Amino acid sequence: MRNDNLKSYLNLHLIVFIWGFTAILGALITITADALVWYRMLFAGFFLAIFIVFKKKSFQIPVRSLLKLVFVGLLIALHWIFFFKAIHVSNVSITLSVFSLGAFFASLLEPIFYGRKVLWYEVFFGLIIIAGLALIMQVEINYLDGMLYALTSIILGVLFTLMNGKLIERHDPSVISFYEFLAGFVFITFYFLFQQKFSFDFFVLTVNNWVLILILASVCTAYAFTASVKVMQKLSPYTVMLTTNLEPVYGIILAYFILGGKEKMSKEFYIGALIIVITVILNGVIKHYQKDKE
Repeated sequence: MRNDNLKSYLNLHLIVFIWGFTAILGALITITADALVWYRMLFAGFFLAIFIVFKKKSFQIPVRSLLKLVFVGLLIALHWIFFFKAIHVSNVSITLSVFSLGAFFASLLEPIFYGRKVLWYEVFFGLIIIAGLALIMQVEINYLDGMLYALTSIILGVLFTLMNGKLIERHDPSVISFYEFLAGFVFITFYFLFQQKFSFDFFVLTVNNWVLILILASVCTAYAFTASVKVMQKLSPYTVMLTTNLEPVYGIILAYFILGGKEKMSKEFYIGALIIVITVILNGVIKHYQKDKE
């Protein structure tokens, strides 16, 4: 069991690294945030459908569960739209730094979803993360709009992560992800039809955009998202959310070397990011110590 948990934890770190690269792709793809999410969910759902058929898994799912997946799909679509919007109006580093608040929100909401007691150190670490974020906001106030979009995105992200933690107990991760992506795609499609956003130009993309979107949909979405749902069979949603705080670290480092320019932030920004990393490490140490005592 311990080896299974370790394998899941290492796999989670790979997923978080991929998510950090997702932000880079979002900055490089030159279409609007909602259009980007539409393409992402369309192709990710398509790739997952092929995978499910290849593995001879069943698409069948109870109606009650399907309705829950449809709602989660809407949350995911909105989460990604606000995420890419935040990147477009600020930058990768700012957007990902705000995502560090995910652990704090999870520490408050997970006990409600799972009926367990609030752990003092989860809230304490969450407050430390807020302090690190406050340091960042103090020196990067020009990116306030991006921070607000990112804050909305991470709240939605915590909600669907907690809901998926319940759904994974009864359903296959790839099937869950397929229906969630399909639902999100349908929601955005109806929105575009209502807003009359579909046109010939909407479907005319540069070769560079097509390549990046396909990478985003396959590796960074179909694989990473399904794998993240699967690791929740072994790890708690809070551990998933706190480890996800390394996404800013991976993403900021990648942005610094790949994008350069406006991704090069102030000294105070990197101090705040370091506080977040130390918090993640301390949480892992305490959780390991608590399990050894049990």
